[in-house]
Amino acid sequence: MPAETIATDRGTPALRTRLLVAVLGPLLAAAILIGVVGATLIADVVRRTNDRVLGGALGAIAETVQVERGEVTLDLPAAAFGMLENTERDNVYYRVAVGSDLLTGYADLPAPDPATLAIDVPRYRFARYRDQKIRIAEVRRSLPRIDKPVIVQIAETLDNRGALTRRLMLALLIGECVLVGAAALLLRPALGWSLRPLARLRGAVEARDERARPDFSPLDTGPLPSELRPLAGAFDRLLAQLDTATVGVRRFTADASHQMRTPLSVLKVQVALARRGSDAERREALDEIADAVVRLERLVTQLLALARAEEAGVSAPLEAVDLREVAAAVITRQIKHAIEAGIDLTLEGEGTAGPVVSGHRTLIFEILSNLVDNGIRYNRRGGTVSIMLEATEAATTVTIADDGPGIAPEHREMVFDRFVRLETPGSSEGSGLGLAIVRSAAARLDATVAFGDTPSGTAVIIRFVRPTG
Repeated sequence: MPAETIATDRGTPALRTRLLVAVLGPLLAAAILIGVVGATLIADVVRRTNDRVLGGALGAIAETVQVERGEVTLDLPAAAFGMLENTERDNVYYRVAVGSDLLTGYADLPAPDPATLAIDVPRYRFARYRDQKIRIAEVRRSLPRIDKPVIVQIAETLDNRGALTRRLMLALLIGECVLVGAAALLLRPALGWSLRPLARLRGAVEARDERARPDFSPLDTGPLPSELRPLAGAFDRLLAQLDTATVGVRRFTADASHQMRTPLSVLKVQVALARRGSDAERREALDEIADAVVRLERLVTQLLALARAEEAGVSAPLEAVDLREVAAAVITRQIKHAIEAGIDLTLEGEGTAGPVVSGHRTLIFEILSNLVDNGIRYNRRGGTVSIMLEATEAATTVTIADDGPGIAPEHREMVFDRFVRLETPGSSEGSGLGLAIVRSAAARLDATVAFGDTPSGTAVIIRFVRPTG
């Protein structure tokens, strides 16, 4: 599937389309902003340029106003009106007045209030005259021996200004359209070139589908841009996790089938003996069958517990768990087993209310249940298994101690592996999964598991670190 047509079932636009919109959207917004600013500048430049010409004509007329023999005289220069000639043939109007008396020009041209004009300082304004909008330049002059102010005005219509403004605006619009159009045409091939590394990454992923066996090795994509390297790295880490999980499943399946073969073989042999043997032999065979069934049931139960402890995915929300209540429930569960083995179970800790930790009650129950079961199973008759609770400001610890033969320091790490059993009295009943369950469940609770130093027996310490803040 081409990169530009990639979309989800819900109709999400393709990545190339999204990038085009992301680039062209701001570009169009910038073009509109430039157009608005450009129009303002064009209008200002046209006004200033034409006002300069209009002011030149006003100055040429005002300079000819003189006083001769006590009278104001004026000699209109032709050059003043020649300045205002243009292709649009704008109408030009003028007016020269002494006070309220018209000296020459158009009497009905809108006159200013002389008090609002500064002497010899031109002023420009818009007005309407003969149903047309005009631009007026006007100045007030003070002549010797003349008491009244002399007002000189010259005005023109705005056709030439409007035409010049439209030409400049059209040029600006054409330039912006060419710029945006060229950008749109060039962006598609540019985006195609930019998305080639993504297509290469996709090709490396799709190539894995063509192989007979799953390949979890890192992707061979070649050099990638800095934006895609985290994605490729995350995918490689996911592949590594899948590889680890797959290897673990294969190893787990092989180990489990090997461990289950023994009790199943015992069942098969004892069933055959029960069919052919005497009554005494049948009773003995039935006892062996019952023992094999118990061992098989325990193995299956522990396999399910280990699967729950190593379960992937989103964990359930944490809850407040009372360790004393869980420990009491574990003792209730294991009390029959302890009585049959001649083991005393004790729960130690101050107060009636136990320490509370944040976790999952089921996982904590599995941890304590497996440790207590190991303590009973590998203990001497008449021994003791103790559950000790202790809480400090930094952490809460649960210690399960027994009077059994203990575990040598050099073996303490390997016993956490699956199906590992040490050659100790009573070990034939075990499946080698108890401590593996404990470590996996503790890891999901962010707790640590360690062996404690004891003069005899075994002590396993579960440490729950209290969150700060």
